[in-house]
Amino acid sequence: MREIHHITGKQLAAARVLAGLGQNELAKDANVSAPTLRRMEASEGQVKGMANNVVAVVRALEAAGIAFLDGDYSGSGGPGVRLLAPSRGSIDVDEKQVIQYREVFENDAPPGAGG
Repeated sequence: MREIHHITGKQLAAARVLAGLGQNELAKDANVSAPTLRRMEASEGQVKGMANNVVAVVRALEAAGIAFLDGDYSGSGGPGVRLLAPSRGSIDVDEKQVIQYREVFENDAPPGAGG
């Protein structure tokens, strides 16, 4: 986990939305009050709040598949967040729904043609 003093309020808010969580749901997952979470997300610059509450919220977001980006690498646009894994459900899809050109998947060669 990143150093919590580098995480911004905007990162927390963006991470929560990216993970598909509401404020009340994330507050419950992190065992903090919803008003505390709202104050943390509204922080200008670095998150303001008790360190244990910030850590709890960050851990809950990381458990939901969020990675916090500090922006200290070449070509970065600054601090951000990234979804590493889906927060809810599976990403598996029914392939029958996504094949656009079924004829590509059917064998059109004559029998014994090899290939």
